[in-house]
Amino acid sequence: MTDRFAHTADSLSSPATHAFDITPADDADLPETTRAIFVGIGGAVALRMQSGAVVTLAGISQGTLLPVRADRILATGTTASALVGLV
Repeated sequence: MTDRFAHTADSLSSPATHAFDITPADDADLPETTRAIFVGIGGAVALRMQSGAVVTLAGISQGTLLPVRADRILATGTTASALVGLV
């Protein structure tokens, strides 16, 4: 299959090239720091940003793409589900 962009450097504004399911956990980091998080079923997402700041994003609608660099999604405070990390 031809990939016209195979020799183009990725940046944070480039489309994601990998994805993984997220299971929120208070004591475990994500396998990779995200470029964005897809929220399949709406609610709140408690997360730790790459900077170390811990925040809860409330009232997120189903189907939202959050452009955040997070390294942990906390179980405590997260009510959204079907979360997918994009990198």
